[in-house]
Parts: sequence; C-alpha cells; structure tokens
Amino acid sequence: MTVNKLHREFHTLDMNSGWETPEGYPPGVQQKIISGALDEARGSGTRTRLLRFAPGTHTTAPIWHNYWEEVYVLSGEFIVGSDANGQGGEKFPPSTYACRPPLAVHGPFRSETGCLLLEIHYFDPA
Repeated sequence: MTVNKLHREFHTLDMNSGWETPEGYPPGVQQKIISGALDEARGSGTRTRLLRFAPGTHTTAPIWHNYWEEVYVLSGEFIVGSDANGQGGEKFPPSTYACRPPLAVHGPFRSETGCLLLEIHYFDPA
C-alpha cells in the first residue's frame, strides 16, 4: 500500500483559512484537509482532516462510504443518530472516539454548541 502523505514535522495549522463545506453537507459543516488525499472513485489513498460543525448545525440523512473512518472529538459535543429534523441522538463529549469499517451506516449528525473532530479515512490495503 502506498501512503500519499508528506513527511511534516510539528507545525502550526492555520485555523482561519482553508476550510470548505464537503460535498453533500450543509453550510454549517466545514472540513480542513491536513494531510493526504482520498480517491473515492478509485478506492485508494488516505486523508486526515478536521471537521467542524457550527452551533445548531445538523445533517438530515444517514451516510455510508467504502473506506475506514476513525473519528476523535476534539472539542464541543457531537450528536450521532439524530433524525432528519435534527432531534434526538446520542451526545458524545471531547475525548470520545469511533472507528467505523467500510459500509457502516452512521448519522445523521448534529451539534448544539458546535464541535471540532479529527478524522482519518483510508481504504483497506490491497
């Protein structure tokens, strides 16, 4: 397996720029890719990103994907399993972690106060 990440020693991330709304997410959700690239069409690559939810933001439908996903809640609260109207779900505080295999259905998501997540995505080695 080839890993498409650059060797970078400790450096300060610019937390004010480089954020974008991922495809299929509402405007209150933004990502910042901090390492690598994931090619979902080819089923290759690895990506590390920060994902943030603005206060009161929610998604409306469960999702699944064909790659592994590890999620660590850095700050705020992240609510998983809400309904399409942003109600209900289970609340996860900072320092909680999930590891999801390919095709695991998860979501919808929301955050009442806003949150910041660290996510690592990768495909099974061939």
